[in-house]
Formats: sequence, C-alpha cells, structure tokens
Amino acid sequence: MQLSVVIVSYNVRHYLVQCIDSVLRATQGMDADVWVVDNASTDGTVDYVRRFFPQVHFIENQENAGFARANNQAIRQSQGEYVLLLNPDTIVGEDALAGAVRFMDEHPQAGATGTRMLNRNGSFAFESRRGLPFPATSFYKITGLCSLFPRSRRFGRYYMRYLDAEQPAQIEVVSGAFFLLRRTALEQAGLLCEDYFMYGEDIDLSYNLLQHGWQNWYQSFRILHYKGESTQKTSYRYVHSFYDAMLIFFNKHLARRYRLAAFFIKPTVVARGALEMMIQQVKRAWYRLQARLNARGQQPDRLLFIGNEEGWEAMAAITRQHGKVPIRCMASADGGGHLQMAELAKTCNYAVYQTDAPAATYARILQLMALGQEQQQQWLHLGTFSLVTKTIILPNEILQ
Repeated sequence: MQLSVVIVSYNVRHYLVQCIDSVLRATQGMDADVWVVDNASTDGTVDYVRRFFPQVHFIENQENAGFARANNQAIRQSQGEYVLLLNPDTIVGEDALAGAVRFMDEHPQAGATGTRMLNRNGSFAFESRRGLPFPATSFYKITGLCSLFPRSRRFGRYYMRYLDAEQPAQIEVVSGAFFLLRRTALEQAGLLCEDYFMYGEDIDLSYNLLQHGWQNWYQSFRILHYKGESTQKTSYRYVHSFYDAMLIFFNKHLARRYRLAAFFIKPTVVARGALEMMIQQVKRAWYRLQARLNARGQQPDRLLFIGNEEGWEAMAAITRQHGKVPIRCMASADGGGHLQMAELAKTCNYAVYQTDAPAATYARILQLMALGQEQQQQWLHLGTFSLVTKTIILPNEILQ
C-alpha cells in the first residue's frame, strides 16, 4: 500500500463527503485507501457517508476520543508506506496527493510534508507553515510583533511568511490539517501524543521528527481548508484547548531547557488565553449585531452556478427554496468562458461549482479562488454542489 489517508470526523458529514470525494479523485492511479475515524458524531455521519463511499474503512468510536487518539487508531491499522492526516473540512486538488508523495519519494530525508492551504475565500492560510513555539518565537506571536513584522526572519518566524509560497521549503511545523508522513519516520518519532485532546499534536509530532533527524517540508500544491467547521473558534473550548496545548508542549519539551523563561512563559500564555477569550466574546457579540443590522433590507444571496444543465436545474430549485437567487454562468466546467464568469461573479456572494460535472476538477476550483485573491477580488467564495447528494455546501451553510 502506497498511501493511507486518515480523516477524523465529528459532526461534519456534508463536509466529510466533499473531502472524501476529492481524496478519491486525487488518489486515482495510486495504491491508496481511506480511513475515517468518527468520534461519536450525533449527526448520523457513518451511515450517511457509507451510502456514498462503501470502500472507505470506518472506525466508530463510542466517545469523542480527541484528535490524537483517533488518528493513532487508524494509523495502527493502516498499511500505507505514507500516512496522510487530513481534516474533514478540506478539499484537495487532484494533483496534491500524487505530487506530495512523489516529492517524498525523491527526498528520502523528508519525514513529513504539508502543503499550501487556502482559506474559504481563496487567501493563503498562514498556518500552512510554522516555526516551533520556542520562547522567543512564542513571545513575538503573543505580543503581536509577528503580525507587525510578518516578513522578518526573527519576529515573523511563527508563520514563516518570509518564505515564497510558490516554492517548496524546509519548515519546522507541519499543520495537522494536511500532514503527510513517511511511516518509517513516524515509527521512529512515535505516534501523535495523546496528552493533547485538540490542537498542539501537530507541533509535538513535528518537533519529534526533527529531533530524530528527519526534515519537515512545505509544498505548494493547493488544498482548501474551511478551517474550523467542526470547532467554533470563538468558543471557550477552542481558546482553552489552543492555549492549553501551548503549555503542554512547553512543559514537555522546553521547561528544563528554558527554566528561567518558564516563569514568564506560563503566566503569559495563561493571560493571553484569557485575553483572547474576552476578545472572541466581543467578536461574537459584534457579529450577531452585524447580522441583525444586515438582515434589515438585505438583498438575498446570489449564487453563481458553474456546471451542466442537469446540475443547474437541481441546484436552482434548492437555491430558491432557501430564498436565494441562482445565477447561471455559461462558462463550461472545463475552464471556458472565464471572462464572463469573472464579471458575473462580481455581483454574487458565492461561486457554486458542480463537483460531479463531467469536466469539473477540484484543482480548477482552487486555482480560480487563488486567482481571485491575487487580483484582489474578494467575491470568489467557494460553494459546491453535487447531484449525488443533492446538497449545496457553502462556507457557513448547508442547503438541501
């Protein structure tokens, strides 16, 4: 077995279907299998997804085992020479997996690689590559110096934005949203540390790989990461887990080495976590207020559809049922008519791409999203539609 793809899922069945579909396309011609570990979802994830993908291996947990433990369950049972840890709220381009595996074959010292992640609006996700949270790096991140001087190799090391996003590069931390591992390296460095329930596992494993002499890499193959569909980043659980993970990593790997810094790092992390919690609560209140104000006299969402005739009729019917306006684009799914699509899209909220149209590709979706960002056109937010599931997936909404 060349590649085993492991996806941990919790109450994101529609995004999971979309993710698996993109993975199966990306692994065509490869000796690969897909493992889904469901952490006791309450939305009927397993039964729903099995209808569409009977070939997927499922592990059904009776409780939420957390990200690290759930991944380890599948890693132990899988047989792939490479193991990809992949978030369920992602879409991978058709070229991403074969390209990443080929790179690993050509670089035997590479223990792991990540890739270029796009946010839901096509912008580059900074967490695609990161530096280890050593005291200085953490201090620059917590105090905001990282944001003030993002291109600085000293102050901006946390997100490594001084690296060229178009070129492969050695990095320190590979994101757990797309973490491709060489099994021999994983066996030496150890599985994911189960001290972490959510967040921090990728930093810990990346550090262990480096400690065992392996290299961590960044690749420029595009994937989309909705980022947080299964976890509200304004929730107490997220903030607590994120900053608690930072403390776990520091205590486990750095406390003895930086004994003096420990007196400052720990209270700083706790204080920063508390501040972040207050900031997020204010943001939530502001977003709710904005939503109420925008709802008054707001025009309905306009969804630009790109696909075939059958898909248009089904998508338009669903869209109208939800009080939204479908707009048909004459551009073909294979890339024709882009100028017209670009002009139409400027008047729309979302570009809804029919993923099961004969010539449609996820790679094309991601390319268009990235192009929109490069041209500073913020309109190109991704939506997808499938005739098989009769579901429109928008970044913040599911329409059926």
